[in-house]
Amino acid sequence: MAPSSCFAVAPRGALGVRREVIGSCVAGCARGAGQQSARPKPTRRTSSTPLVSGRLLQQTRRQQNPCLEPVEAGAVKFDDLFSERDACGVGFIASMHGKRNHDIVDKAILGLGCMEHRGACSADDDSGDGAGVMTEIPWKLLASEMGDGVVEGKCGVGMIFLPQDEGEAQTCRDFITRLAGERNFEVVGWRDVPVDSSVVGVMAKDTEPQVEQIVVKGDFASYEELDRELYILRKKIEQEVFEMYGPEDECYICSFSGKTVVYKGMLRSAVVQSYFLDLQNELFETAFCIYHRRFSTNTVPKWPLAQPMRFLGHNGEINTLQGNLNIMNSREKLLNHPLWEGHEEDLLPICKGKGASDSANLDRVAELLTKTEFDVEPTMMLLVPEAYDNHPDLDNKYPEVKSFYKYYEGLQEGWDGPALLVFSDGDKVGARLDRNGLRPARFWQTSDGYVYMASEVGVLGDVFESASNVVAKGRLGPGQMFCVDMREGTCSTNIDIAKKAAAQKPYAEWTKKIKDLDSKKFNFLSECAMSAEEALEMQTAFGYGIEDSQLIIEAMATDGNEATFCMGDTIALPVLSGRPHLLYDYFKQRFAQVTNPPIDPLREGIVMSLAVRLGRRGNLLKPEADSVQQVNLTSPVLIEEELEDVMATDFLQAKKFSTFFQAGGSLSDAIKELCKEVEASVRGGCQCVVLSDKPEGRISVDRPAMPILLAAGAVNHHLIEAGLRTEASIVCETAQCFSTHHFACLIGYGVSAVCPYLALEACRQWRMSPKTESLIKKGRVSKLSIEDCQHNFRFAINKGLKKILSKMGFSLLNSYQGAQIFDIYGLADDVVDIAFTGTASRIGGMTLEDLSKETMSFWSKPFPEAPSKLDFFGFITSRPKGEYHAANPEMSKLLHKAVGLGGKNPAIENFKAYQEHMDQAPITTLRDMLEIKSDRSPISIDEVEPATKLVERFCTGGMSLGAISRETHECIAIAMNRIGGKSNSGEGGEDPIRWKALEDVDSDGKSESFDYLKGLQNGDIASSAIKQVASGRFGVTPHFLANAEQVEIKIAQGAKPGEGGQLPGKKVSPYIAGLRRSKPGVPLISPPPHHDIYSIEDLAQLIYDLHQVNEKAKVSVKLVAQAGIGTIASGVAKANADVIQISGHDGGTGASPVSSIKHCGGPLELGLAEAHISLTQNKLRDRVILRADGGLRCGRDVMMSALLGADEYGFGTLAMIATGCVMARICHTNNCPVGVASQREELRKKFPGTPSDLVNFFLFIAEEVREEMASMGYKTMDEIIGRGDLLKQKDTPLEKTKSFDASFLTQYGGESGLSSERIAQETHSNGPVLDDKIIANPDFQQALSTEGVFDITTDIINVDRAFGGRIGGAVAYKYGDNGFAGAMNITLNGSAGQSFGCFIVGGINIKLTGEANDYVCKGMAGGEVSILPPADLQANASESVLVGNTALYGATGGRLFVNGRGGERFSVRNSMADAVIEGVGDHCCEYMTGGCVVVLGPVGRNVAAGMTGGLGYFYDEDESFASKLNPEIVVMQRVSSKAGEQQLKGLITDHYEKTNSSKAKDLLDNWSEALPKFWQIVPPSEMGTPEASGEIVDAEVKVAEQQRA
Repeated sequence: MAPSSCFAVAPRGALGVRREVIGSCVAGCARGAGQQSARPKPTRRTSSTPLVSGRLLQQTRRQQNPCLEPVEAGAVKFDDLFSERDACGVGFIASMHGKRNHDIVDKAILGLGCMEHRGACSADDDSGDGAGVMTEIPWKLLASEMGDGVVEGKCGVGMIFLPQDEGEAQTCRDFITRLAGERNFEVVGWRDVPVDSSVVGVMAKDTEPQVEQIVVKGDFASYEELDRELYILRKKIEQEVFEMYGPEDECYICSFSGKTVVYKGMLRSAVVQSYFLDLQNELFETAFCIYHRRFSTNTVPKWPLAQPMRFLGHNGEINTLQGNLNIMNSREKLLNHPLWEGHEEDLLPICKGKGASDSANLDRVAELLTKTEFDVEPTMMLLVPEAYDNHPDLDNKYPEVKSFYKYYEGLQEGWDGPALLVFSDGDKVGARLDRNGLRPARFWQTSDGYVYMASEVGVLGDVFESASNVVAKGRLGPGQMFCVDMREGTCSTNIDIAKKAAAQKPYAEWTKKIKDLDSKKFNFLSECAMSAEEALEMQTAFGYGIEDSQLIIEAMATDGNEATFCMGDTIALPVLSGRPHLLYDYFKQRFAQVTNPPIDPLREGIVMSLAVRLGRRGNLLKPEADSVQQVNLTSPVLIEEELEDVMATDFLQAKKFSTFFQAGGSLSDAIKELCKEVEASVRGGCQCVVLSDKPEGRISVDRPAMPILLAAGAVNHHLIEAGLRTEASIVCETAQCFSTHHFACLIGYGVSAVCPYLALEACRQWRMSPKTESLIKKGRVSKLSIEDCQHNFRFAINKGLKKILSKMGFSLLNSYQGAQIFDIYGLADDVVDIAFTGTASRIGGMTLEDLSKETMSFWSKPFPEAPSKLDFFGFITSRPKGEYHAANPEMSKLLHKAVGLGGKNPAIENFKAYQEHMDQAPITTLRDMLEIKSDRSPISIDEVEPATKLVERFCTGGMSLGAISRETHECIAIAMNRIGGKSNSGEGGEDPIRWKALEDVDSDGKSESFDYLKGLQNGDIASSAIKQVASGRFGVTPHFLANAEQVEIKIAQGAKPGEGGQLPGKKVSPYIAGLRRSKPGVPLISPPPHHDIYSIEDLAQLIYDLHQVNEKAKVSVKLVAQAGIGTIASGVAKANADVIQISGHDGGTGASPVSSIKHCGGPLELGLAEAHISLTQNKLRDRVILRADGGLRCGRDVMMSALLGADEYGFGTLAMIATGCVMARICHTNNCPVGVASQREELRKKFPGTPSDLVNFFLFIAEEVREEMASMGYKTMDEIIGRGDLLKQKDTPLEKTKSFDASFLTQYGGESGLSSERIAQETHSNGPVLDDKIIANPDFQQALSTEGVFDITTDIINVDRAFGGRIGGAVAYKYGDNGFAGAMNITLNGSAGQSFGCFIVGGINIKLTGEANDYVCKGMAGGEVSILPPADLQANASESVLVGNTALYGATGGRLFVNGRGGERFSVRNSMADAVIEGVGDHCCEYMTGGCVVVLGPVGRNVAAGMTGGLGYFYDEDESFASKLNPEIVVMQRVSSKAGEQQLKGLITDHYEKTNSSKAKDLLDNWSEALPKFWQIVPPSEMGTPEASGEIVDAEVKVAEQQRA
């Protein structure tokens, strides 16, 4: 498939602007005002009805659409928010001294064009997702057209999108004119903004508005007063627009200001200037220009959501949006300020749910603050705070800002998520980066007074022309900001900005009113508070089971960690089960994938905080001394003494409310009565509502406790609706909270803190039990005190909460609080409406009456007599008396018999027995509630496509070699290759010996190459057709990728979406370690998937990289089902993926925490249906193959998946079972009894399977599918795929509810084309790339074939992305990663695009003079890259940033030399590469397992987090390094061995020779003085090496010494 026009490739030519960078963006742009009239205007649609007034139109529309009702305060709805997700490229140009000129506009348009690849287009490949600019108002241009009435300082300009219908447009003009007059403005006139509609794409043109400007004049004392009045006017216009149109923005104000104007639309970057003719006019002059290109995962064009917004342009995602909006909706009626007196109602609503993006809502809040006398810099600081704890630079350079952040934490929760925010109020322009540094932000300053900032360098193509004029080249680090004040002529950096903000008010004094609840001052109970009988009675009544006690509570109490389990979750969803469940079980945690990244709580926890406040939140608009009189908790987990202290805090006026209700009474009425009581108390001054189910004495059968989550959620939403939510905090004192998921649910629905009194008592009871005493005496359990057990439990809960926050990308608990980051599976509308408003619930389910009965089924168990032990529910482990598990030992035995395990003869009658077992099994999945209703008569099975054709659609899941044995992995691959299906390598690489067909198989089916396998045939090949690229990049080399038929990017996995993988050290054998480029016996932890997939455009870049290294291999993206997956799938399709895999929550074969297995991810059926329908409706279905993967076990499952839209079908667990797995569920222990999932040699010898076993299984499945198709009357899969209308809900009643609704699954998404054509289409193309031109050079081809030498010099620009990847792939395919004996010497000049030097191999040597962007040398396996600045660069080279974030990610060899600095996460997951660089940001050497890194300059914090191999050398000139090191694994020592000194000096010498570094020369010339200033960083695996022998220094002791000094 050819690349879309949205991914246009720049023409080659001379370096710089002369090369016409993104030539199409400037081609044909006529200059001068006199030429504008030649451009055509858009055709206006004439109204079919007479002109009507706004009020009459409003009444008419209400009759037509009853949904257009006024919005009251309340929670926002999930579907209103998550149908629109975006990410982008952004930048600005500013004159520090406010000099206006037109050249700024032209340069900004050029920069915008050079970031086209960071945006996307709709299905027509021409309608951009959005692009635009913000500038000063072009006063000279307006005056030339509108005359002397246009006066700067007196006038405001509104840029307005009017309806297409001329009648409605005129109505809008009329009421806007009227409202302006009512606000004492004179309307100078309306102006048609000249546009050329011919450049607009087809889909965007359908909704193209009329673009007009209104100029108004008023007599006000200052700019600020003028802008405030214009703000009020705009808000009143918006209110009237809502009355007319509802939330759809058919009349939208892009900007209305006396200083700034926004030109934007659903356009590609290349046509912004062509569309808006004003931007071509030389009279259009400005002192600054913000530019923005959008990548939206929603393809339906929405002109208003293009950016910049009115105050800011946003590149990233606000993860905390739902919580931010809920709190803002609740607090808005309480906000006031003298400036707005009398206009408070005019400002509402502050935020908007439906129809507005996260960027638009953040813009609204920021705009309100800046209009209310907040300076722009503090506004951005309080909305997007930096991580101020554990921050050495902050502590040393600007510690006073801590009080600022601590103060505003009590007023405004952070808008958290990966974000680069550029902003301007017309006087200042600046940028702010999120606390994690998860977006690129590069800036440079010139001697002629201009400042430039962009998501990428090189966007102006002038790296050489401007070099002598550049005085500084830098980057924004995590949480940093810089700002240009065009009035003062200054450019301030983060430290200066922070100091100034902190000095504006006495924050240090004000924060003294915050009471810190120090957990160290309070004691855990030292003895049991209940008798064993009473505790058992309570646990039984509150729904505890024996698994909850042993596998959750006791596991955490023992060692402070959650229990680990494996093999997924194959029990029924709670709504489908006949057994009672706790309410929490109906909720699944949401997780980040594609549109935003999860973060890393294990290695990057320094940016996370579980701190939470109790008490009233003051008036945000008027911060005062008593605004934050609150209690500060370091954790939301309270012990009994801490709760007592909270209750005794006078200013909180805390009050307890009982959650018990009358058995047999109405649960609904009880909840409403509780809410009324709470509201009355809050209105009376109560600032801390404590909901308690702790009985006064023993519990009573007729007074059950309502589910605490239901009570808390109801109270939370009631207070939101009453406008009181910020007046009080909610605390729960509850027995019904004992797992991390329970805490997360309560906090997610508004609870600030929880005292889990019964869980703490369970810890005490366990410790004091005779059984535990016996285990301690035997040494099987550590010797723990009763206090230790409770401490461990709280520690585990806190750790687990951080993990849950992190997988949705949250850093702060106070942002997660009330954010409702859950999907509901199995609750009816009445439950959702009363307690969980806004949460997605798509299958109906349990009503309040049903929940009341379920509550009583638990509560009545201990009456009249308490049981002797807790019930076994079987929700985690599989036993006959417990809940049914679909994957169970009986099923595996039947399947083994059917396939003839071990190469025996298969038997169809045995497979029929397997089928019968599946048919008679209890309902466990949503598809079990569906049946097929064919619209045709049955046909002969002979007419149905053959099984041999069907099996080509089958795949196996991504099971890594390491998690499973070599025998299993290779057996599966051989079987899939025999049938033409596809196996998946999983994470961990693959032995190259497997990529060749076998030719030495004897008559016994044995081969010397694979002597441990049986049942082989000549021609067999053990290569996995799908080769996986996961976050750890283990085993991912150019040679590996070049031999793939398909490459899978693992964004998420069903067993633990949002988390990284883990391979226990005992499974890392020498063979596994060799494949993964790691150390034997050392545990391997994969980071969460965020390092090069921060957002949708970064995923698009990774897809581009993989298409670059192997242009024939299709790229698939693995996602996990959750609500909103359709929007994400649309974005992935637009990102140029070939295949999208939707996995269900029930999959997974490896080890995972129990809470992750049980409580995260959604059902396959819902995710698959939503993805297919969304892709179809957005006209993207033909672009991608859709694959289903999630607990498929039989032919009926395949049929259901096909009808729901899947083209291909993945089997994970069942493939393992078919080759011998007996479902022992001990994979994580390395003790698999049949060698399927073990690396132990003696167990691997027991492996029973052969390739024919799996072949037989899939042929049986295919025949079952054929039988189903014949009974339906369909001949081919093409005919049934996507036919959800052929499904209907079964009449089978569920045991617990009558309100289940499967209608979401029985929809027809529309015509989607032929599946076989999608599968057969060619791999999507990157289009022509620079690598291709080099590869096509005859001299290159000669050198490649003869292992000769090839030399070339050429230019490079930022749109030349992933340079070297295709060259590396070509060499690797022929010679492997380091087998090429020749040399490809490539010299480049310019600014390299993203992923420069990716996937190069030995023999490729690249020298770049200029600069590079993110992901330099990603995945390099060999060769050499050197990067140096232009020779005449005015800025100091060693202080200039030359490479971006995440360099050397997943490198497995080679060398990198950079004469300059880099960004965050330098050398992350580096396995074997060597590098020298002159300064880096945070998280250097993170997850490093090999190689050597030398840093000659300053570093950020958290160095060497998770580093288990390799060495690091850091030059510590200012003696601050010890405070930057993460000492969890590594040690720091001076370079004392001769081998270490030789290694260090040799690399620095090479660095000087390659880059001519002055810093390197100075060090070498003064080596005796320099060497003692280097620290060597050594992980345990390197301690015995010659380079690392020396005296170890304790980093923490070193820091303490420095602090004393």
